[in-house]
Amino acid sequence: MTKILFICHGNICRSTMAESVMTHLVKQKKLENLFYINSAATSREEIGNPPHYGTVNKLKTVGIPLIPHRAVQMTAKDYLEYDYLIGMDTANIRNMTRIAGGDQEGKIYKLLTFANSDRDVADPWYTGDFDTTYTDINEGCTAFLKYLMERV
Repeated sequence: MTKILFICHGNICRSTMAESVMTHLVKQKKLENLFYINSAATSREEIGNPPHYGTVNKLKTVGIPLIPHRAVQMTAKDYLEYDYLIGMDTANIRNMTRIAGGDQEGKIYKLLTFANSDRDVADPWYTGDFDTTYTDINEGCTAFLKYLMERV
């Protein structure tokens, strides 16, 4: 089973959206038994909070079930337990690498890398634009799943 951890700053907007989108894509292809998908934050600011209402509303609009979740912080132990740690932006990658004590096993990636882009996933916390965030995440998760299936 491939274990995936999506990570953003607070674990209430982008990483929870990515967790829900990826879970939905995997279920559509009936591959649930191949993946364990979760999400976390690099900060402690939102620990215990549910997904942002903008994430909830956008997922509802596009017909993707929200994965019930409360914000948690990534730990060094997560680096050992997960096969892929997927950050949403450059700052996330820097903080994830710091928390993990490096990336000796090459497990840390930026999501849109899988879509052949060095762009960051748009952060709706600052913009309020959950549409662009969803577009970025859907593009990244679709490409990531394709990448994973080529390695099975």
